[in-house]
Amino acid sequence: MATRVARVADSASSLIGIVALAAAAYPRSKQCPELLLLGIAQINPVQWRRATMINAERCLLANALLDFSNERFILLSKTCISLFNFTTTYTHLLNSNHSFLSSFDDPRRMGRGRYNKRMWPAISLSDWRKGSQWFEVHRKLTIQVISDVTYYPIFKDHCKPPCYMDEHYLPTLVTKVCPELTSNRTITWADWSEGGSHPTRFVRKNVTEGFLNRVRHGSNCS
Repeated sequence: MATRVARVADSASSLIGIVALAAAAYPRSKQCPELLLLGIAQINPVQWRRATMINAERCLLANALLDFSNERFILLSKTCISLFNFTTTYTHLLNSNHSFLSSFDDPRRMGRGRYNKRMWPAISLSDWRKGSQWFEVHRKLTIQVISDVTYYPIFKDHCKPPCYMDEHYLPTLVTKVCPELTSNRTITWADWSEGGSHPTRFVRKNVTEGFLNRVRHGSNCS
């Protein structure tokens, strides 16, 4: 079995899920591999940018780990568009030695400005990181995430709006315990050129063949 798919995070509901890629070789037949629900979790209430969102992610990652053939775990938005076919994506991820989870020091108000001094001394301002809430993690890093009992309680108690756990918990955790396990890049492309706290939104008329080719093969991405 090459892949198992669960519903991805949905900010408008209490459904969240993880896409898992098994280590078995991707079938060379023309047919797509069978898609199975990995575990659509109804966790009430799951609130966007709250600790309950991270709770749901950790629960589903733990559930996905129970299948020892699963090696890669991916969280995406339901509005994400695949830029390459499944075979290309599968091969790239399975052949990588690193996970794809962004983690960077943002000196702005929406970065360091969200740090809570009550997190010290376990988490200092120099430890504080920000990143995309969409990620791909391999098995070794996933185990680190679900086994964390040191930093998660601190975030749960002290990272509340305008501090958003889905943007800070995993990037900070990885920086603290295993920075060598990630490429420090996300698996999604976004245009932040307009500034603000959200990337550019592309509607149907914007998504043309030319646009997709520029995203696939261009170098000016973030």
